Amino acid sequence: MKRLVVAIAVVVLASARAVLAQPGPVVVVETTKGAFAFETYPNEAPKTVAHILQLVRDGFYDGQHFHRAMPGFVIQWGDPRSIDPRKEREWGRGDAASSGAAVGVPEISKKRTHIKGAVALAHPGDPAKADSQIYVTLADRPDLDGRYAVFGRVIAGAEVPARIERGDLITRMYIRD
Repeated sequence: MKRLVVAIAVVVLASARAVLAQPGPVVVVETTKGAFAFETYPNEAPKTVAHILQLVRDGFYDGQHFHRAMPGFVIQWGDPRSIDPRKEREWGRGDAASSGAAVGVPEISKKRTHIKGAVALAHPGDPAKADSQIYVTLADRPDLDGRYAVFGRVIAGAEVPARIERGDLITRMYIRD
């Protein structure tokens, strides 16, 4: 009987690990410089992933421009004002640089770190106020670990983010079936 209980516990633990290891939905980012895709981590950052997926479904990012592109560091987007080139001086700054609905909780994981290609959510100083601004790391950035919620990683088109420049256009973002 004791062996049976141990065997069942081992199977349950293995199944739980397998479920946790499964990546979530994949988001495709089509840009004027090419497309890249990132998988999401709904097990580590469920509210962040749900929030971003809803913004993608709503077309929030379509037509935006990258407002930050720093070679060897990050590319960043998610300010709805970046649709208007006349507002370029304001892109990425202030309360209006978001969807207006913060995630509300800091979902920072020790498991998911800022390796090259990490996808994370920027914030204005408080991780609970992170909203719509997404960034991709262009190199390993351990200095960012523990400060921002990493909710995905680039899995296709990994060369594209390094080609992005400030002002490049996101033509469309969608969830891959």
